Amino acid sequence: MSYEAINIRTTITWIFTYLIVCGIIPAALEQLIWGTTENAVSAWLHLLTLIALNILFILVLKTKYQLKLGIFSNISLSGILLAFGCSILFFLLLDNFLDPFFERLFMASADEYKRAIEQLRQYPTVSFIRICLLAPVVEEIFIRGWVLNSLRKKYGVILALLLSTLFFAVLHFNFVQTLSAAIAGFILGLLYIKTGSLFCCILAHSLYNTISYFTII
Repeated sequence: MSYEAINIRTTITWIFTYLIVCGIIPAALEQLIWGTTENAVSAWLHLLTLIALNILFILVLKTKYQLKLGIFSNISLSGILLAFGCSILFFLLLDNFLDPFFERLFMASADEYKRAIEQLRQYPTVSFIRICLLAPVVEEIFIRGWVLNSLRKKYGVILALLLSTLFFAVLHFNFVQTLSAAIAGFILGLLYIKTGSLFCCILAHSLYNTISYFTII
């Protein structure tokens, strides 16, 4: 199956499959199995489970739909500079302006988000690998590299950008994070359309998460 055969229904199936395989299953395993071990061991086992399931998801999707990775295609100095600029923009716009506003607006979600931050602080190395390395690589391959890229071939740039932004936001469960993710996802989509470089999107995403991580954690 080529990009041209991939439609909205197919990408929705991708999203739900990802949420089950890389969201629900790891969480269930942590509660039922890994949680019975020592806390530090449990954290590492959970991380290894996430890595394994994310790799499995990417490989199966790539093989089944004949998708291309192309992570290192179209890398340019201007693209890298744009990636750095996007990461700084995200930090200034989201972390220092919009996120505090959303937290005041949606207090229940903000409390849940703060509890999640406290859990991340317990095991900083594991959290860093998951948030600053694993998530940016997998999410950019999935959302920008495949969802956006395939949908724009069938529906055009504008609809593909909006849908990929929506799908990216859905991957972030907390409402505060969802609103911020929608903004970041839209800009990352523009970055991909502008540069054609998946690496630049991964770089921008990873740098932003790293800046936020060391600021918050």
